[in-house]
Amino acid sequence: MLGDPVMTVSEVARCLRCSKSHVYNAINGKVPGVSPLPAICMGRRRLVRRSTLEEWKRANERAAAGGMMIRRYEFTP
Repeated sequence: MLGDPVMTVSEVARCLRCSKSHVYNAINGKVPGVSPLPAICMGRRRLVRRSTLEEWKRANERAAAGGMMIRRYEFTP
């Protein structure tokens, strides 16, 4: 995708509000209950596309909710 920015591990960590080591663990599939974060490997360096990060966050939100959105307000007549 043209114009899709690539983020460093530090930038991903800031976006997710976690440590860089936690991002590396997510990339390597070492975080229980979370699918591995797809990354571009360039030697020892890891890069993540912004669109891939957003898609990964949405997928893990759905998985945490059991595949369905929880209604917060239900009105019964």
